[in-house]
Amino acid sequence: MTLVPSAWKSKDTKQTTGTIQWFTSKPTLNRELNRLNLLIIFNPNAAHGRSVKKLAAIRARFESLGINVTYQSTRYAGHGRELVANTVLAEYDGLVAAGGDGTLFEVLNGLYLHPKATHIPLGLLPLGTGNAFARELVLEPDTLTHAIDLIHRGRTRQVDVGFVKSADKSFYFVNIVSMGFAVDAGMVAQKMKFFGKTAYTLATLWRVLNLKSYPLVMEIDGKSISSDNVFVTLSNSRYTGTHFLIAPDAKIDDGQLDVTILENLPRLRLLKLFPSIYSGRHVEYAEISSYKGTHISIRSPKGFLLGPDGEFCGHSPVDISCLSQDLKIFA
Repeated sequence: MTLVPSAWKSKDTKQTTGTIQWFTSKPTLNRELNRLNLLIIFNPNAAHGRSVKKLAAIRARFESLGINVTYQSTRYAGHGRELVANTVLAEYDGLVAAGGDGTLFEVLNGLYLHPKATHIPLGLLPLGTGNAFARELVLEPDTLTHAIDLIHRGRTRQVDVGFVKSADKSFYFVNIVSMGFAVDAGMVAQKMKFFGKTAYTLATLWRVLNLKSYPLVMEIDGKSISSDNVFVTLSNSRYTGTHFLIAPDAKIDDGQLDVTILENLPRLRLLKLFPSIYSGRHVEYAEISSYKGTHISIRSPKGFLLGPDGEFCGHSPVDISCLSQDLKIFA
């Protein structure tokens, strides 16, 4: 599908948000220009602040393509969600998350605070440490020109979205929700982002020293599953972290979530298994079980923290559903 942009008349106003300068482009009456009008939610803290160094190049590329862009910078956790929630979506042809997986998570949840009929296509500029979902679109931080050109083409596709209703919070995700060891490692990685892409690997190895299991009780489309568990992940896309191919068979538009369960195992066995996650061959280990489903319920353990799309929010018990091809993205 190709997006037909609205017609716009250009007027730039220079403003300041925190330490990041951003420019607002107003709608135009010149219908011959037929220029794309975008809202970009930019996270200056993405990749431990390294994203700021790329902002000038991003702005220059959009300007060279004749695209009208409004940049808004996030200033604190959850701000991206608020910015999008308070936006009049009808003023834009597209919404772009410029940051990592956490920025995408906030922008997505801000979008879903609007009525479905008002949604506009979502784009992505991968500027974070992980950028897991971006890999499904063959986007990497060092190929920002490609990411911008992809948005400029205006072509879109429909992808699945996960919906989570936990004991204390509800939210949407496009990448993954995890629980157990994967969340523990992710929380450590948050404190080690200055290491860049190796942060997730180092955090995982560190958490192996404190490996714990727990009794898992869950249902996948009505099928009951119980195990002595180390972690469980529910994936819409294949990757998590940096290059961990956690769900090699996952597809972002098949109407299903891929469930990966790691049962209890010795630390040395986990260390042997760990490198295989980069290639997706961990699924060949006997301690790994894989399933597909549209509705998953986790009843036990209770009170465990959830890790959606690079963030940490909500606690078990939890119900998770796949909303088939519910989101339009630039692709």
